[in-house]
Amino acid sequence: MQAITFEAAKASLLGALLSALVAGCDSHSQDKTVPTAPKPEVEVAEVQAERVTLWGAFSGRVEAPQTVQLRPRVSGYIDQVAFAEGELVSEGDVLFVIDQRPYIAREQLAQAELARMRSQLTLAGSEAARADRLWEHRAISREEFEQRKAARNTAQAAVNAAAAALKSAQLDLEYTQVKAPVSGRIGRAQVTRGNLATADSTLLSTLVSVDPLYVYFESDQQTVQDNPHGQRVPVRIGLTGKDDFPFEGRLDFVDNQYNTRTGTLQYRAQVANPDGALRPGQFARVEMPVASASAALLVDQKAVMTDQDRRYLYVLGEDNRTERRVVKTGRRIDGLLVITDGLAEGERVVVNGLQKILFPGIEVVPQSVDMRSSAHPVPRTTDPVVSSKAL
Repeated sequence: MQAITFEAAKASLLGALLSALVAGCDSHSQDKTVPTAPKPEVEVAEVQAERVTLWGAFSGRVEAPQTVQLRPRVSGYIDQVAFAEGELVSEGDVLFVIDQRPYIAREQLAQAELARMRSQLTLAGSEAARADRLWEHRAISREEFEQRKAARNTAQAAVNAAAAALKSAQLDLEYTQVKAPVSGRIGRAQVTRGNLATADSTLLSTLVSVDPLYVYFESDQQTVQDNPHGQRVPVRIGLTGKDDFPFEGRLDFVDNQYNTRTGTLQYRAQVANPDGALRPGQFARVEMPVASASAALLVDQKAVMTDQDRRYLYVLGEDNRTERRVVKTGRRIDGLLVITDGLAEGERVVVNGLQKILFPGIEVVPQSVDMRSSAHPVPRTTDPVVSSKAL
């Protein structure tokens, strides 16, 4: 009986201790408050409608308006190479000299032959004049009279032939100096001093004009339909690997038919190149105005995100809660995207701090910024298909 009483007392004491421990824990839990997470701060910008010119970007190649393959007009051994390879030359500068001695001799021979023919013409003229006087008195026969007249005519023809031969010899002598037909940059000498150059066959060097230059590029059909301006449109030109467009040019040619293989139309822009910064054969990037919009909605490109094949951004409501908005985008303009659908003027768009928006509907602390000041130009693509169509 006493053992039972002892065990009961022991259990009663253990229960009392457990009750006191639980009560202490509850009291401690009630005193402690749970902290709330701070609202994320983001930068937002108000969407404004602007009048803009939409530019398309294209890949192009620089070409020289004039490319001349220098070949000799007479044969002979190269006596002199009168230029430094790769330098700028002016029209009329002597570039190559072919050994002139044989051609000088031929010219002198032609001059002597012309002098001989003129002497014979003088004699034949005198005899023909005497025949005229004698014929008046019928002192010579008709046959002799006509023979002397024919001899004078023959001598005159011989003089004309000798004069033509002399002119030909003089031209050949002149052609021994190969001159620059246009101003431009000369390439390397393909034939050096002492080597034989054959008339109209041997390539001596190549000369290309450098100012102005042409830039050829091609545009897709949709861009052509959006750009009805045609020729004389201003364009901006830059080099591959650089973000700026330091050169300005103008369209001066649009092809009259599409390329049936690529479905593109060829354009050509003329650009001044007084300092020789551009060289024929370089790849170039070209920006051309392809359309204009009187009320385009522009958004910082960083604010637009992609979910599979859809593009979306976050719009801020009156209660500063974010709303995920699916939009359609157009062309790029200096780091901004044209929004063609899904957004209205005056709405506020989150442009910085997007990583803080963990889920749509979260309440944020907005910091207002200007849309253009928040945008930083991104490197432009040289792909004409991507940059000239809606993204």
